[in-house]
Amino acid sequence: MKTTTLVGLIGADIQGSAGPELHMTEGQAQGLWYVYRLVDLTKLGLTPDALPDLLKAAETMGFTGLGITHPCKQAVIPYLTELSDDARALGAVNTVVLRDGKRIGHNTDWSGYAEGFRRNMGDVKRDRVVQLGAGGAGAAVAHAGLTLGFGELTLFDTDLNRAAAVADRLNSHFGPGRAVVGTDLAAAVAAADGLVNCTPIGMDAHPGVPLPVEMLRADLWVSDVIYFPRETELLRHARELGARTDNGVGMNIYQAAAQFRLFSGSEPDVERMAQSFARIRPL
Repeated sequence: MKTTTLVGLIGADIQGSAGPELHMTEGQAQGLWYVYRLVDLTKLGLTPDALPDLLKAAETMGFTGLGITHPCKQAVIPYLTELSDDARALGAVNTVVLRDGKRIGHNTDWSGYAEGFRRNMGDVKRDRVVQLGAGGAGAAVAHAGLTLGFGELTLFDTDLNRAAAVADRLNSHFGPGRAVVGTDLAAAVAAADGLVNCTPIGMDAHPGVPLPVEMLRADLWVSDVIYFPRETELLRHARELGARTDNGVGMNIYQAAAQFRLFSGSEPDVERMAQSFARIRPL
């Protein structure tokens, strides 16, 4: 008898997530019984304070694992029993495997971003890069960026302590001076080769642009981790100026493939998942 892979996604404002269809379509293609459910904190009227109860409920109901997204990627860590090396190094979790009474935290965001960037932006200059947002996704993307060869990464976040903690973690891993906390956004962007948005600003639920559009220019490439909508206001403004742009579709597909492997124990067909995404979220 087949076993059921039952997973969920915990986060806020996630009704537009492609996760359920992406995972379940791949599961069906492999002949698996694969069920994926959304646990939308906003829709349920909950906050990250509900994480202990949600994790316990998932264990009680026999969930195989959980995807974790904004604003829970760092908040979930105290409630886990183990962390993978990547999750520990990043201080952020986007995947929890529930197995044998253990809650094991992983991070597939960083490798997902790195693979998407290599494929779509692999030839861009990256001596100086500005990143907006140092939360859970931001920590993972920053790690990926330095792995990809970003020379100096300047981090901006509304929480300076959070940005400093990420910078310290990066510098201890990659070497001193590779990551700094920014204080003058205009000056940093003016000197940068590229800009990465890791804030939720630009999502359907959080419309807008995370910085004054006057700072954008044609020779400043822009990468946005958001994938719904595919083209955020930030990317649209940059594209209209003639700048090179990339959205979060690649990151989403490659991190989902890694999650699928962790949850099901089966090897995903990444190209098939990319084709599924294109059907789920057509241009």
